[in-house]
Amino acid sequence: MAQWQELLKLDSALQSRVSQIYERLFPREIRHCLCDWIESQDWDYTAVDENRARTCFHALLEYLEEQWNRSVQHSNILQGPDFQGMKDYLIEHFQDEPVKLAILLSKSLKEEKKILSSVTVTQSFSNPGMQLMWRELDNKVTELKCQLLELKKEVKTLEGLNEKLDYVQMTWQSMVEKNVELTSSVVEEECVKRAFIITKTKQNVLQQLVNISNKAAQIVATLTDVELPEWKRRQQLACIGSPMDTCLEHLQKWFTTVAEVLYGVREQLQKMQDQNNKYNAAETSSLTASIDEIERLVLSLITKLLSSALVVEKQPIIQNLPHRPLILKTGVRFKVTVRFLANLPNFKGLLKVKPVFDKDIEEAIAANGFRLFEFTREYSKVFDEDTPGGGLTAEFGNMSLKERKAKTKGSLESYLGVTEELHIIRFVTVLQYAGQTLNIEASSLPVVIVSSTNQVSSAWASIMWWNTFSTNESMNLSLFSDPPPLTWQQLSQALSWQFLSIGQRALDEDQLSMLRDKLVDDPDGLVYWRKFSKDEGAWIWIDGVLDLIRKHLVDLWRDGCIMGFVSRQRAKLLLQSKPIGTFLIRFSESNKDGAVTFSWVNHSNGEIHVHAVDPYTKKELVALSLPDAINSYTLSAPGRNSNPLQYLYPDIPKDTAFRRYYKVSASPETKTKTSEYIKRMLAVISINPTPPPFSPLMDDDPGMDTSETDWCQMMEDFFEFEFDILQPSYHETPFLHPPSPLANYTDPV
Repeated sequence: MAQWQELLKLDSALQSRVSQIYERLFPREIRHCLCDWIESQDWDYTAVDENRARTCFHALLEYLEEQWNRSVQHSNILQGPDFQGMKDYLIEHFQDEPVKLAILLSKSLKEEKKILSSVTVTQSFSNPGMQLMWRELDNKVTELKCQLLELKKEVKTLEGLNEKLDYVQMTWQSMVEKNVELTSSVVEEECVKRAFIITKTKQNVLQQLVNISNKAAQIVATLTDVELPEWKRRQQLACIGSPMDTCLEHLQKWFTTVAEVLYGVREQLQKMQDQNNKYNAAETSSLTASIDEIERLVLSLITKLLSSALVVEKQPIIQNLPHRPLILKTGVRFKVTVRFLANLPNFKGLLKVKPVFDKDIEEAIAANGFRLFEFTREYSKVFDEDTPGGGLTAEFGNMSLKERKAKTKGSLESYLGVTEELHIIRFVTVLQYAGQTLNIEASSLPVVIVSSTNQVSSAWASIMWWNTFSTNESMNLSLFSDPPPLTWQQLSQALSWQFLSIGQRALDEDQLSMLRDKLVDDPDGLVYWRKFSKDEGAWIWIDGVLDLIRKHLVDLWRDGCIMGFVSRQRAKLLLQSKPIGTFLIRFSESNKDGAVTFSWVNHSNGEIHVHAVDPYTKKELVALSLPDAINSYTLSAPGRNSNPLQYLYPDIPKDTAFRRYYKVSASPETKTKTSEYIKRMLAVISINPTPPPFSPLMDDDPGMDTSETDWCQMMEDFFEFEFDILQPSYHETPFLHPPSPLANYTDPV
């Protein structure tokens, strides 16, 4: 029930995501009312065992019956949950297919965990100080809006006072003639009093205008100089895997509210000027000077705010590379979304945005020998599409690029590789509103344009390096002409994010320590671009591992079953003190495309041996998943076959760790139908490497040279803890138990 309780604490947007998991698939009411019972079951295991699924289904019906009887006993039928209705629903939809229910709940609970883990990770990376600043800023913006409302009331009151005074001044003579008790001096005295009140009110309004303008200036500076750059930096890091909060909800609210206030102030200034021209012509010059000064400040604030309001909400991304934004390929469609943060109703349909490739930097790029690109056609969008949360957005969903030749003859060849060239897309728009014309721009983060999918890995190294080192404001597109080194702290964090984004689990200190040994040989702990991406190809190996996890091992990696980055020597040290059959899973260090192996410990003749199986590649894992390979792995020795893998390091029984992942049952099965076929499976067998308990040659030949025996013993001692690399062979093995009498028979032919 703890999981469902945590989900109930989420905000409405995340609860809506949870609701979508069950939409048209399973009643959310049942998930809510039976959360305790549902979360107590092992649905992963149940989903692959029909008998267990049927048993679990009947247990669920019995539980519902018990709850219904309890409701009857407590006379709570009408107020309590409809347990009888739930039971009827389950019988109708799942009685004949209990496995379907188990699969559904297994997947649903995993999706719930993903939502919770995303929230947990984001919160762990959030800064409490930042949250406090947001609350303070939110309070300031709310207060600013309230002050504008008070200002409008004062201006309206001032207008009423002016109207009454004007009426008295226009009609006082007729009033005196009709009322003998009313003298001219009394009327004049009343007019003076009213004029004094108007003057004081006017001064108060002007002071309010100054206060609002000054407070707005502080908030605008915070938004444009602090909050927006920080959001852009968070977006940069999120693009390379960081679990940063890149939601624009707060910024849009603040930009919109402040823009409303500033335009509201301009409106009240105009009303003040109109009132003064109409009722107080004698004071026009002095008041106009004050109003003009305030208006100049307000106009400058509007210009600063709106010039920063255009942002690239979603950076350029190719559909089939969702985990690698900012990598584009010529002729392949990509999409990008821009947003105008000042979401005023009057702006809807007014702004038209156009993308421009390498705007204002084309000559510099051509001079460096960079390739030149252009869009395959003209693109433009109008900000008139409301998102579900509300907002002025424009989504370019079908953009593409083509290369064009340089116009200048004899242009220099680029001294950088294709994947080291950086380009940008600028988005331009013109805002004409309330007598203002503003030219507004926003830029994408630098993109790398490849011509082949083989270049994606190297391109991503460039994207990571640039976004780790540079800020969005610097926009140094020539970074790789002389690439600066990164500290290990910077690079290790970026590498850890890759695994977090791909497999929902970051690298721990031990894993990072192994990578540090491979990448850092500088006494100052610096990592140089050439060592990372060029000479030794360390990144190509790491990226191969990432691809292996993404395609075949994401569940195992997420749940911590894979130790991963651990050297042979360290694996040997970890395993040698463990019981026989203890194993760990690590990534191959020699396979650059990404491969995984498992190492286990065995004791023989008083000696400790650590063995490692030949690594499993992506191609092999397509045919047989790693959990099934571990489950069915067999060491073949004369007279016996056995699975040496018993405990996942440090001491978890193999089936406890991997049972939920098995797709192929290793238990014996027999056919009860008319078919005489024996069920088979894809198995992995190695020849047992453990030395025999004694050597017949040494016992039978007393004349053997003892010096040779000593030399053999010395070599055995030297290699005592070294790894034996076993070559697995794949066989289609029938499920037969006990073994057939002919299992070890060798045909004499």
